[in-house]
This record gives sequence, C-alpha cells and structure tokens, in this order.
Amino acid sequence: MAGTTIQTNAAWGQPALSSDQAAIDMDSDILILGAGPAGLACAMELSRKGRPCTIIERDEQVGGLAKTLTIREGEHVFLTDIGPHRFFSKNQYLYDFIEDLLQEEWRQVPRLTRQFIDGKFYDYPVKPLQVFKNIGPWKSFRILFDYVLARLKFGLLRRPMTTFEDYVVANFGRTLAEFSMINYTEKIWGIPARTIHPDWARQRIHGLNLWSVFKDICKKALSGGKRGTSGPKSLVDTFYYPQFGTGRIYQEIEKHLVKTGSTVETSSEPIKVHHDGQRITAVDVRSPDGTVRTVRPKQVVESVPITRFLELLDPAPPAPVLEAARGLKWRAQVYLFLTLDKDSVTKDNWIYFPNKDIPFGRTSEMKNFSKDLCPEGKTSFFVEFFAFETDPIWSMDKDQVLDLVMPYFEKWGFFTRKDVRQAYLMKRPCVYPVYDMEYDRRLEVVKQYLDKLENLIYLGRPGRFRYTNQDHSLEMGIVASRMILEGRKYDLDAIGAESEYFEKGPIYEKRI
Repeated sequence: MAGTTIQTNAAWGQPALSSDQAAIDMDSDILILGAGPAGLACAMELSRKGRPCTIIERDEQVGGLAKTLTIREGEHVFLTDIGPHRFFSKNQYLYDFIEDLLQEEWRQVPRLTRQFIDGKFYDYPVKPLQVFKNIGPWKSFRILFDYVLARLKFGLLRRPMTTFEDYVVANFGRTLAEFSMINYTEKIWGIPARTIHPDWARQRIHGLNLWSVFKDICKKALSGGKRGTSGPKSLVDTFYYPQFGTGRIYQEIEKHLVKTGSTVETSSEPIKVHHDGQRITAVDVRSPDGTVRTVRPKQVVESVPITRFLELLDPAPPAPVLEAARGLKWRAQVYLFLTLDKDSVTKDNWIYFPNKDIPFGRTSEMKNFSKDLCPEGKTSFFVEFFAFETDPIWSMDKDQVLDLVMPYFEKWGFFTRKDVRQAYLMKRPCVYPVYDMEYDRRLEVVKQYLDKLENLIYLGRPGRFRYTNQDHSLEMGIVASRMILEGRKYDLDAIGAESEYFEKGPIYEKRI
C-alpha cells in the first residue's frame, strides 16, 4: 500500500533577507495577508466595489482550513476537506453570497452525527429511549438527579461559574458533563476542564442545557418528528454543503478576484512588516522563486496567526506585548486520510470519540457529505487527532499513525487493512486557540498594541485568536471590507457571539 505525507501550512517564519534576494518596491492600495475564508471574503466584497487587492497566501492553495484537497490515484479522484465542514448561519447575506458563487452546487444535506462512548453509539440529536437503553436506569436517574442538584447550586444559590467545568456542570449536571463533554473538551485542548476559560462554553453552547434538549425533543415528538418549513430550525438536522467540497467556495472567489483585477499570490509569504508605531508602512513579501519585494500598502488586512504576526513586526513590539503573546497557546492537529476499496463505512457525516483511551477525536466520511467526493464504489475516511507540537503524535510518520488507528477500526468492524488503498498524513499547527484561564488578559494586551496601527485590520480565527467557524470568518471579512469602504470601525469580536446555542438558527431557503 502506497501513501504520502502532506505538510500543510508549516510554521510562519521570519528569515532574514539574504544578499542575493533582489528587493523590488511596489505599491498596493490594499494588501491582504492570508487567503482563508476571512481574507477572501474581504477581497471579494472590495472587488465588487471596484477596489482590487493583492492577496498573499503561504500555501499552494487558497481556502485556509476550509480548503478541499484533491487526491489522485490513477484513474480515481478523491476529494476531502481538512476535517468536516458544514455551513449554518443566521445571516441570510452569507447564504446569498455563496449561492451567487456556486449556483446549483450549493446543496442541502441531512445531518447524521453520533458519539461513540464506552463502546456504544449515541445518536445526535438525542434519542431518549436509545440513551436509556445504553446507560441503564441507574445512570439515567443520576443524570437527572445531578442536573437538579446543579441547578440548585448554580441557580438558586448563585454559585459563580468561573471555569468551563463549572459551566457545563451547571447546565447539564456532573454525571452528564463527565459522560461526554468534559472528557471530549479536555481531549481537544489538552488541558484540564477546570483550567479552561468559561468563554469557550459561552461562545459555543450558550443557551444549550439539559432542559433545552428536553424541550426540543418534546417539540419534535408533538410535530411527528418533522419541523416546519418556516421560522427557526435547528441546524443539528440539516446543513448546506458544496457538491465538490467546501473549498469550492474559495476557488470561485479566487477566480472572481483574478478576473476583476486583483492579484492572488500563493506559495508566497510576508517575512517582515515595517511600521512607525501608528501605521504599517511596508511589507516584505517573498515569492515562490525566492525574490523579495517590498509592498507599500495603504491598508493591510491580515489573518496570519496573531502570535506569529507580532514576530513579523519591525520594530518589534514592546517586551510586555511579546511576553503576553508567548502566553497564548495553540492546539495543532494531525490528520490521517484513508482511501478505501469499500462502498461505505457508516452513514454518519462524522463521529465523535470522547473517551480518552481512543487516541483520535473525530472521524468523517466525506462521501456522506456529497457522493461526488469519492469514485463510485469507493469511499474515504478522515481521522483527526488533537495535539500540541511537542506530543508524540506530531512526530509520527504515516505508517506509525496508521498502525495506531487500525486496531480500533478493525475491532469495530469499520474496515480492515486490506480495504485501505492509500493513506495520507497531514499536519497543521495553530488550528485551535487555547482558551486557558489567562488567555483573555494576555490577548487584550496584544490587541491594544495592534489597535494602535490605524491601517491594520486583523481577522479570522488565527488573526483574532478566536475560535470561529467558516461562516463567522466570512462575515468578519465582509465587515472588514465595509470598515475600509466606509472608513469606520466595527466590533469584529461581536461576530459569532450570539447569546444562544452556536448551532441554532434559521435554515436558509434557496431563492427562486
């Protein structure tokens, strides 16, 4: 069995200019660093107003974490996202934005998600009879008892919620919180739940608790298991997805930008950002051929990881800012993509694995997002590991990771090693900003410094050190374009801060 290792988005460096690199000066009205969802959405909106941009992207392909990779195996072509992506938003403008790009490729997909806990599968949305059968009457009673007890402690007695652990215990009770939330969260972040900031819960699951889940089940039962076609719908049931992978959104944006006069440079990177304390005055950019040119932009939009962007600044930020930045931590990911001589593994879009004795955290089968992502009669399986770059998994090669996961898949009856056509290993740093108990204080120090640069807008998950999905990153880019066009400030951190469960909102209906 053949295979390969794909290193995606390696660390942003800051090498010195060598004497044989020709420095070329050029002007650009708007320079965008990073061609992920936020940067491309900003460029797209600006181009619609007749404002071309220069976009610099370190990877060979646009899209950031939302790109779709093409894997060719002879006559067979497999497409895969870098992890599962689904689109849901409360902003109708975003749906129109994407439909204008993709037309009939923009499709609605039923969602099937499960959790695998203690050797058993649990459907999501929750099926009470299934849960009761799997965990038994005693544990079901403990879940209800602990929930009532938690509501008394945190509700009636007003015990403060100072950590993520407090938040989930308050809203679900200790037994349920430890059953599937605390352990999975610790698996993602690599630190104890008692040291994770409650902002993580407020941002992702605000408004979701055991009572809201129960009410949702009752509503569904009373409606015969169906939801209406108008008004709010829960996006745990269905979502929108491009026919040929979520990266199609960004490929189409790139085509539009080039057609309308913008410049998109891949395999290029900023190596130094000059400033005078008030404005960015120039950016040194290295092209694929090694030449370096100096761009003198009037406006800079960047979505480079915020900690690494600080390293590019010349002169360097003050010591307290650098010290605060060093305290901001990132969680990396390792991905194993398997192509299979098998028609199907499961019907799930993705499966979560909260138990810590299972080394990976999530799997997805891309064929269940769109049948066009795999050749007929074959499928693929995407396996995700959460890691720090100092963890053993980060230094493993493809064969070692494959040997690590195969016993689990064979034991569960998913597939055998003989079913595996090829394996591809990918590694990506700076995927998840870690919300530890000090992150907000440190981030505020960094942001206060960057906000002094009046022609800089920093955005996206990496640029703002804020965990957002692609819809919020797109919205940030659109808002950033309006900041430039209107010459005014908007609160980018308000995007994605809805005071309700992160995955609830109106399902978009296609325009006629």
